[in-house]
Amino acid sequence: MKWSWKIARVAGIDIYVHVTFLILIYLVGNSYWNQQGTMTAVLSGVGYILALFFCVVLHEFGHSLTARRYGIRTRNITLLPIGGIASLEKMPDDPRQEINVAIAGPAVNFVIAILLYLYLYSSNTQITIEQSGVTGGSFLYRLMMVNLFLGAFNLLPAFPMDGGRVLRAALALRMEHAKATQKAVSVGQFLAVGMGLLGMMYNPFLLFIAVFIYFGASIEGNAEQLRSSLGHASARHAMLREFHTLSPHDSLARAVELTLAGSQKDFPVGYHNELSKVLHYGDLVRGLQERGEHARVSELPLQDIHSVDINTPLEKVLESMQGDPRQTICVTDSGQVVGLLNLANIMEMIKIHEAVKKHQVS
Repeated sequence: MKWSWKIARVAGIDIYVHVTFLILIYLVGNSYWNQQGTMTAVLSGVGYILALFFCVVLHEFGHSLTARRYGIRTRNITLLPIGGIASLEKMPDDPRQEINVAIAGPAVNFVIAILLYLYLYSSNTQITIEQSGVTGGSFLYRLMMVNLFLGAFNLLPAFPMDGGRVLRAALALRMEHAKATQKAVSVGQFLAVGMGLLGMMYNPFLLFIAVFIYFGASIEGNAEQLRSSLGHASARHAMLREFHTLSPHDSLARAVELTLAGSQKDFPVGYHNELSKVLHYGDLVRGLQERGEHARVSELPLQDIHSVDINTPLEKVLESMQGDPRQTICVTDSGQVVGLLNLANIMEMIKIHEAVKKHQVS
């Protein structure tokens, strides 16, 4: 995610903090300073927020480490003002496994709350009625209450929150995965609208969360529809079979000639089947501006090019492209490069598939 900085690596997972999280820390500290005017109050307020988000990180590790049990890697965890995001490669295909992954996060919050309760109980900490809630009482008591709140809130059946994913997985036990997703999306958006109305009347932050849930549900729904459209298609069904390559010693004029002669914009660079780099169109244009058309391809900042077998499912190809949508991939058959594949090729295949499908239905 842009504007994020890596702050740690735990259990093989990178943890990033987004710049907006730092703004939250500043606003909290400034609020405590304006209210009480002491550094002690500022440190207490900021310390509470940091402790809270440490629990959020543990929540995300609950998802990540459970997913790891099923062979699913977590790219990273990013902290935002609204919480944390664990970037999993995908959710498990098995609905029961998806339930386990989804519920693991809230379970971590409940465990933290129980441990804090046991500590407070053993230390005979007294809590009056006036101090109850997430804003009153001691530091540890407030942390206990907020973990209870986080665990319960995340279990709301508002897709794509944890509870919504549990709902989708439960529905997928009884119907097709795509249909289960659409039903969960509808429930999530309905709850988001209700949450938004409450937010407009009582709490603007609730409105912000409602917008996040509504559009998050839409994005998840569209992604599931995309996966459904891919069906059992593999790289062979979407690859570009007629393509050109460049050698490192070719001039940029040669790249321009090939670009204008056809529809290909990105060119693998190398010799024969040893294609290890790719020249993207944007890099070609910048190279022409900075070095001229007589410069060599090897003088430009070339990107690594990856390859997949011709029988690789397109769904897996798309997953590998998530970090770099402009990525160009070589398609190989028995070690020989037989085609190129990029996001544009895949989207064209999907549009054609959808058009044929609509015609068959009509």
